[in-house]
Amino acid sequence: MSEHSHDLNSTPPTPVESVLAEASSGSVQEPFVRSLDALGVWRVTLEERVRDLVRFLREQSLLDEGAGDLLDSLRQRLASEKLVVAFVAEFSRGKSELINAIFFADAGRRIMPASPGRTTMCPVELGWDPEDPPGLSLLPIETRLDGASLAELRGQPRLWRREPIDVSDPASFAHALNAVKGVRAATVDEARQLGFWDDEQPADNPPMLDDGQVEIPLWRHAVINVPHPLLKRGLVVLDTPGLNAIGAEPELTVGLLPSAHVVVFVLGADTGVTKSDLEIWRDHLASQSLTRYVVLNKIDALVDPLSSTEENEAQITQQCVQVSRTLEMPMGRVFPLSARQALEARVEGNAQLLADSRLLALEQALAQQLLPQRRAVFEQLTLEALAVVQQQTSRNLTDLRRHLTDQLHELRGLRGRNSGKVALMLQRVGAETVEFERCTTQIQALRTVHSRTLRSVLNGVSGEPLRTLVDGMVRSIRESFLKLGARRSFVQLFADLRLALDTAQKDAQDLRDLLAGSFARLNAEYGFSLATPSAPELSRFRDDLALIERNYVQYLGLSQAMRLAQPRFLEQFRRMLMSRLRVVFESAASEIELWSRTTSAQVDAQLRERRKAFKRRRESLERIRTAASDLEARLLEIEAQDQRLASIEVRLHALFERSRRAATRHEMGLASDFGPFQSSMPAALPASAATST
Repeated sequence: MSEHSHDLNSTPPTPVESVLAEASSGSVQEPFVRSLDALGVWRVTLEERVRDLVRFLREQSLLDEGAGDLLDSLRQRLASEKLVVAFVAEFSRGKSELINAIFFADAGRRIMPASPGRTTMCPVELGWDPEDPPGLSLLPIETRLDGASLAELRGQPRLWRREPIDVSDPASFAHALNAVKGVRAATVDEARQLGFWDDEQPADNPPMLDDGQVEIPLWRHAVINVPHPLLKRGLVVLDTPGLNAIGAEPELTVGLLPSAHVVVFVLGADTGVTKSDLEIWRDHLASQSLTRYVVLNKIDALVDPLSSTEENEAQITQQCVQVSRTLEMPMGRVFPLSARQALEARVEGNAQLLADSRLLALEQALAQQLLPQRRAVFEQLTLEALAVVQQQTSRNLTDLRRHLTDQLHELRGLRGRNSGKVALMLQRVGAETVEFERCTTQIQALRTVHSRTLRSVLNGVSGEPLRTLVDGMVRSIRESFLKLGARRSFVQLFADLRLALDTAQKDAQDLRDLLAGSFARLNAEYGFSLATPSAPELSRFRDDLALIERNYVQYLGLSQAMRLAQPRFLEQFRRMLMSRLRVVFESAASEIELWSRTTSAQVDAQLRERRKAFKRRRESLERIRTAASDLEARLLEIEAQDQRLASIEVRLHALFERSRRAATRHEMGLASDFGPFQSSMPAALPASAATST
């Protein structure tokens, strides 16, 4: 259902009601945790199946370079793909407490700082990279001055301050994370340079201290690396500061948020949608391309002990309806809850209090809507890769068995023949070898044309034309009066980018047609069994462009004209846009290159196998000429080879089917190794940290 397809004047049932009764009986526990873990287990199992298939293909020398790259790329993505969940709110909405309740209750205490007032002073990213030890990495706020993006700075560890984290001690762990609250005093000039002071919008400036200085965040970005089971499964949690605070990290709004798979917007149940909340929504989250959920936190503050239960429920429902109307969101995406009660319930193992907190409704929505979408992406990628590789390996096996059949027929015809007949057969093999080697001239010419055409295709989606187009857009915005032409320049940029992808798609199809014609001639003249797979389909990259366009166009309206006038913001916007577009176009180029390698690798493989076949035929005939008894031995040897290939064919079919079944298996049950998230268990972070994927 579309987010806007509901009747804003009606009050349809919220997802809470269907969960409360079940939760109160204790039958529903952490649905998002269970489903995320099941998704992780599914990915690990699928990656193992693909790894088994790759190992067997390599052992049997049936995996050429192109197919190997395709399966290795799939395995890497299955193993390393991240699921990013961003939490967005103004100050003191209980955002960090909600993160604690959903993800870190097993620690038996608060992990993310969640005290009254402003606690998160910079974007905080929680994840797990096994290449690095557990720790907290902090990027100084001064790095804003050189204009480098976070993506660039991630590769410069010397600029980050690292704090080790003792995951065996939850109290020490939580204390270490207090660093994200760090602030320092700065002069007004320094604050202005860093983006925390705006002379034209004094109402948004931080209050001035007694000595004439102002308080600014100490850090620009924080990355927490901890081997928590959920994070080891590929989850990345993004905790943001208030986005409307002066000096909010530009990369957060134009980079990190648009790339998140889901955004949870947290409001206060007692305040509803405030003016600053509405500004955040309209400026950063209104894009329909984002998967958004709205949380109305602190519903316990709406409970009046002097009112009846029905009156309190009516008050909560009315607040949800008002939020739904104001934000133009369906009621099914608005979740009233109490993060404080939920954390307390999970720490104490209190099922009734957990039901009263209503957190399970949000978790169930995340589990039922978000995770199946991610799973479907992996399933499609896997099935497509398996189909390509199975077609290629089956063709190679068929070709090998055909050559063996030809040898058997030839050798059986020698039974009872004299040595003169064998000599004639040797002459024929020699002539066929010479004739076959003439194909190398055609193959070399084909490779030259193929390489030249491929370079032309890739040039259209390379970094230089992309940079030229983006710089042209930025130049047009700078020259625009009051930046009112920014949106028009941006829309034109994406029209040009789509044209570049369409041109690459057409050129790739032309290359495919060229190869198909050449392969058909080689097959007819020299007995190859070359096949030409369909040209790479680039439509999904057009979809990626459309998503980026929808996410970013909101920064180019009249309300953002003042920000675009700031050279620092415009430069940051260019860097982040370029970074995201580069990913799209590099991915498109990689797909074209991988298709090209997979298509051309079969020529080398069949050329190599055909030469081996000629060599084996000559050696067999030479042995038969010197010893007649070798004929029967050679026949038995070839028959054994054919039987071995037949058994390999059966085994390969089973491995492909096993991988396909793993990809399409839809059970999303709870894995047995996820004990630390059972609410009734003793809370301890060390047990979580020890859980292995």
